[in-house]
Amino acid sequence: MLLRNSALGLLAMSLAGTASAARRPGDPLKPGFNLFSKADDISVGQENAKQVLAQYDVVKNQFLQDYVNRIGKRLAAAPEAEKSGFQFTFTVLNVDEINAFALPGGPMFIYTGLLKAIDNEAQLAGVMGHEMSHVILRHGTHEATKANGVQILAGGLATLLGGGKLVQAGLGLTANSFVLKFSRDAESEADALGSHLMAESGYDPVQMAKFFEKLAAKGDRTPQILSDHPNPGNREAAISAEVGTLPVRKYDYESGQFPRMKKELAALPTPVKKTASQTIVPGGSVPTSPTNSGWQVYHAPTFTLSYPEGWQAFGGENGADVTFAPKDGIVTQAGKTQIGFGAIAGIFLPQKSRADLRSATDDLIRKLKSENPQLSVSAAAQAARAGNSGALLTTLKEDSPFGGAEIDTLLTVSRPQGLFFLIWITPEADHARVQPSFDQMSASLKFE
Repeated sequence: MLLRNSALGLLAMSLAGTASAARRPGDPLKPGFNLFSKADDISVGQENAKQVLAQYDVVKNQFLQDYVNRIGKRLAAAPEAEKSGFQFTFTVLNVDEINAFALPGGPMFIYTGLLKAIDNEAQLAGVMGHEMSHVILRHGTHEATKANGVQILAGGLATLLGGGKLVQAGLGLTANSFVLKFSRDAESEADALGSHLMAESGYDPVQMAKFFEKLAAKGDRTPQILSDHPNPGNREAAISAEVGTLPVRKYDYESGQFPRMKKELAALPTPVKKTASQTIVPGGSVPTSPTNSGWQVYHAPTFTLSYPEGWQAFGGENGADVTFAPKDGIVTQAGKTQIGFGAIAGIFLPQKSRADLRSATDDLIRKLKSENPQLSVSAAAQAARAGNSGALLTTLKEDSPFGGAEIDTLLTVSRPQGLFFLIWITPEADHARVQPSFDQMSASLKFE
């Protein structure tokens, strides 16, 4: 036990050390503290890339794919990119949004909406170099380490990797994903390293800043890419200062294929959006009244519960949280997957000094709020029953991926392993309609 406490203490000091002084132009750029390996980054990236390819149409125009690939490979040949050991891939998706993103380990996706928005080839190289830099600096798994570090040491890294467990670790394509959402410090670092990659490739690094600032000027029509990439401020001045620390060279490379790229782009078919909300009535399969007919039983090492027929269970291996949801309860938009109807169950480890039920519940709510700032408590905790155990019931509120508000009903029970929780997720408009099913689900709980 002493060894584990020492390890947790060292982890806390390591994470505290990440809040260092502001970086100066020319300072070394290197990945932050990370409990994930590079092989884990690759695994996370490959798992999420499958979801992206299943959700969006890959552009069938070979010229466009080759054009973007040539730029990507030119950037990937820069020393900092080669030294990372990651194998980058580049895929153009027929999505009419101004966006691009790179997943841990190297898969990068560029939307046709971005290609329409750029004014020159160097601006495309700037966005791609910036995204590539997030991968090289391992920003996604660094942020996941900060959020999940204690859980990693307590339960093992395997509890956060693979399949549905990526979502609970903040490594899946969710609204609060560390894979696609970065801090201003991370943005500054990606700008700096991206300028290195551009300079090595012969592109003018300042064009990266010019493009991001062009997008920022759109005001209330801010593109998706800026919602996940906050402006670190003074971008052009910061990039110019960084370039001033690099060897003097000419930045005049152009492939000469930019005009043809624009013509081929204009001839593409209209993008087809494959979002779940377009073809499915949200929550239509959620049972509206209690019934034992057809309900399934989920067996975990520490608990069992029943859930509606037709729902699927995701995750749950090695003590990880488990998600229960119908197909029409899952929404994927702009590469992000969210649960709009469903439930999540698991064990939360509160601070040892806060082991009573109410304090432990408060700790869990604070963690949920840190992952989703939109979340708020709409009704104070009330005493309840879960199976044969005393419990607390807290009502939370946030935005629903189906539009409007969402009600999250949080049930918590003190257990020897930690705080058991069950969160029932529904759009506010449907909450009363499906409340009996949540009552049945919580009543079915049995603890081992």
